[in-house]
Amino acid sequence: MSRSYRTSYSSIGYPRWTRAVKIIVLVCSITFLVQIISGRAFTANFALTPADVTQNFYIWQLVTYIFLHDTGNILHILFNMLGLWMFGSELEQTWGTRQFTRFFFVCGVGAGLVMVFLYLIGGGGGSTIGASGAVYGVLLAFGMLFPDRIIYWIIFPIPAKYFVMILGGIAFFSTFMTSNSGVAHVAHLGGMLCGYVYMKANGMVRRRHRRRISIGMKDWYGQWQRRRLRRKFEVYYNRRHSDGPSNGPRKDNGESTDDEKWRRWKN
Repeated sequence: MSRSYRTSYSSIGYPRWTRAVKIIVLVCSITFLVQIISGRAFTANFALTPADVTQNFYIWQLVTYIFLHDTGNILHILFNMLGLWMFGSELEQTWGTRQFTRFFFVCGVGAGLVMVFLYLIGGGGGSTIGASGAVYGVLLAFGMLFPDRIIYWIIFPIPAKYFVMILGGIAFFSTFMTSNSGVAHVAHLGGMLCGYVYMKANGMVRRRHRRRISIGMKDWYGQWQRRRLRRKFEVYYNRRHSDGPSNGPRKDNGESTDDEKWRRWKN
């Protein structure tokens, strides 16, 4: 995994097109055109239908559904590809193409498995299409790696960590409030959950705050030790000179050289 954290933004502030992001966008766009030409039969065969996965073992649907989108609403594919480009490009430059691609499919397939699991426990069995689950996982990773990066949501600047919290909260509450909206909000949450677990399990989260705290504790302990040694030396010095005047050589002003050394060290 690459450890170089180069910026992925061009001189005018737009993310650069990275290799994996470019390929995913291209595949989704071509698949979208094939859906329009082929009609519903193509979408029905490759969309994620939990009953087909569990009963007919159409395992490939856990992957192919990611590249399908709603042909009746072009905003579906536009927003997904825009989010992938904006947040995925920098992640790919941070992790490398192979690691980013693996993460993308972990989030996408993981979101699909969440939908299959809900079907098995009686939570519905409709078909699911779209890369939203994977994109939400990418968004979560961006917020975890770059929490203070400013994102302009509509016209409002907001740190990435709060942006992720807002979208995650919207998806969570929409799961219960708009169950018949035709949007698989559970898949969004599933993608974020799988992305979080994967990052934690593979140590892909920066620990800069924890490292900063540990350094601060070491500094505090070192200062405490120095103050403690200083007090002990001061007690020792006062006891040594409390019985009478110093026997050491004196300067013209009557102060011993030992006293002068102590004062210089103390100041």
